[in-house]
Amino acid sequence: MTDPSTTPESALRQKIDTSVPHSARIWNYWLGGKDNYPVDEQAGDAYTAVFPGIVTIARSSRAFLHRNIAYLVREAGIRQFLDVGTGLPTADNTHEVAQRLAPEARIVYVDNDPMVLAHARALLYSSPEGATAYIDADVTDPDRILAAAAQTLDFDRPVGLILSNILGHVADHAQARSIAARLMDALPSGSHLSVNDGSLGVDPVFEQAQDAYNSSGAVPYNLRTVDEITAFFDGLELIEPGVVPVTQWRPEPGAPTPQVIAEHGGLARKP
Repeated sequence: MTDPSTTPESALRQKIDTSVPHSARIWNYWLGGKDNYPVDEQAGDAYTAVFPGIVTIARSSRAFLHRNIAYLVREAGIRQFLDVGTGLPTADNTHEVAQRLAPEARIVYVDNDPMVLAHARALLYSSPEGATAYIDADVTDPDRILAAAAQTLDFDRPVGLILSNILGHVADHAQARSIAARLMDALPSGSHLSVNDGSLGVDPVFEQAQDAYNSSGAVPYNLRTVDEITAFFDGLELIEPGVVPVTQWRPEPGAPTPQVIAEHGGLARKP
């Protein structure tokens, strides 16, 4: 395992504000994790009281990511991953899925929450053949992310870039597109982009719950139309079936008929 950019001690010395809900901790709560505070549980419960389907969205989003990673390793031959906006560790994190299939895989996790970084450093261990590293950086600073990631990843070889439920925290859509494009521009041909985000125009109850959440004092998360999510892949080659509800992206054989949910995602290859 490579040396992390942030140690658990230095991360924990940063202030963790437990007076306001935090999206990573709320997401962890919905996924059944324990790394959250009462304020996060209260916000999560208030959300599910309006829209119980958020738990399905959270878990379906995670399953979508697992299927993306498995495709990238098995079918695209990807052995390097840059996971921006990691969130708190749960079961089957990016490196665990990738290294189960290819022990030599190398993964860089990026987040700017001290609790996330401390937990990642303590819990996310690489296989001996591969590597994991952790970067303290904000998604709005792609140049910092790339400079730090280059210490672990070889940017002359294809990389799987993961932006899972992170671009919604960038309010301006043009800026969000610019971030995704800047990160992909630094990666070679054969690299892939995986994006999934909450979608507008599918479920008005979900949108009502999200509006309430955004006014609660938490960092807002902006839902986007399917066309806006699709625009993150401009200039790339979308892998079938394209941008779809995450439940419908290459479901496991024999799985029940996937329902339509207000969370869309896709995977695309850089020519």
